Amino acid sequence: MINYLKLIRLPNLLFIALVQYLMRQVILIPILQVYGFDASMEIGMLSLLIVSSVFIAAGGYVLNDYFDIKIDAINKQNKQVVGNVISRHTAMLLHQLLTGVGVICGLVLAYFARSFTLAFIFIVIPGLLWFYSASYKRQFIIGNLVVAFIVGITVLIVGITQLAFLQKEYGNLIFETPIPRLFYGWIGGYALFSFLCTWIREIIKDMEDEKGDREMECRTMPIKWGLKKTKIFLYVLIAITVAGLFLVDYMFIHFTGTLTLRYIIFGLALPFLALAYMVYVAKVPKDFHQASTLSKFIMLSGVLYSFVFYYLQAKQHGISLFNLFIVR
Repeated sequence: MINYLKLIRLPNLLFIALVQYLMRQVILIPILQVYGFDASMEIGMLSLLIVSSVFIAAGGYVLNDYFDIKIDAINKQNKQVVGNVISRHTAMLLHQLLTGVGVICGLVLAYFARSFTLAFIFIVIPGLLWFYSASYKRQFIIGNLVVAFIVGITVLIVGITQLAFLQKEYGNLIFETPIPRLFYGWIGGYALFSFLCTWIREIIKDMEDEKGDREMECRTMPIKWGLKKTKIFLYVLIAITVAGLFLVDYMFIHFTGTLTLRYIIFGLALPFLALAYMVYVAKVPKDFHQASTLSKFIMLSGVLYSFVFYYLQAKQHGISLFNLFIVR
C-alpha cells in the first residue's frame, strides 16, 4: 500500500484538494456573500470536482513513472517504484482506472453544470498528461510549460465551475454583476501564480534530474543551455513573479491597511529570494531537491493568503467570517 501511495504522490494530491477547496470556500464564497448571492454549487458538486481533479492527477503521476522507468533507474535508483515493486502492466492498468474514474466524475459534473467548457477540459487534460509523459517532458521548455499550464487550469477550473452553476441558477443576470470579473480576477491571479511557481519548480527538477535525462537524450533546459544559463533564466523568472506580486498589490488589491503588502514581503518575496540563493549555490542533485521542496512551500504560502483575503473581505464589507462572527 505504501508503494502505491508513493506512486500516486499522495501529498501532491492532498495539496490539489486543499487548493481547490480553499479557492471555492475562502475566495469565491466571500465574493458571493458581498453581493448577496447564494453559492449555487452544492458541496457535493465541489467534492465531485475535487475527486475528478485528484484522480486525473493521480493517473498522470502513474503514467509519468510508467514512461520514465529508464530515467528513474538512474535518477531515483532504490526509490523507483514502477519496474521494481509494481510492474509496468499493473501501473498502466492503475493509470487507466484512475484516469477513467476522474474523467467520468468530471463529465458528470459538467452535465449537472450544463457546461461544455468543463466537459472539454476534463477530456483534454488527460490527453495532455499522456503526451507530456510520452514526449513533451523530454523536449526543450514545452514540457515545463505543459505541466505549469495544467496546474494553472486546476486552479482556474474552480472559478469556471462555480460560475457555470451560478449561470445555471441565475441565467445571464449574473453577468450584469461584478462577480464574473472578480471571480476571474482572483482565481485567474491564483492560476497565474501557480503557473509561474510550477514552471520554476519544473526547471529546478530538470536540474536535479540532469544526469538521467542526459543519458536518455532528453532536451531539457539544463541539457540544452547548461546549468549556468538555466540558473540565470530561473532568476529572471523568479524576479518577474515577485515583481508581479507587488504590481498586483499596488494596482488591483484595494483593501485598507498594509496586511497584504506585509504578507507578500515576508510570506512570498523573502522565500523567493531564499530560493534564488539556494539555486545559486546548488551543485549536486540533493541541493536542487532542497530548492524544489522550498518552491512547494512558497506555493503553499501563496495559497494560504486566501485566509488573509477572507479576513480583509469580511472586515471591509461586514460579512461574517466562516459564518461565525463579524470582523470589526
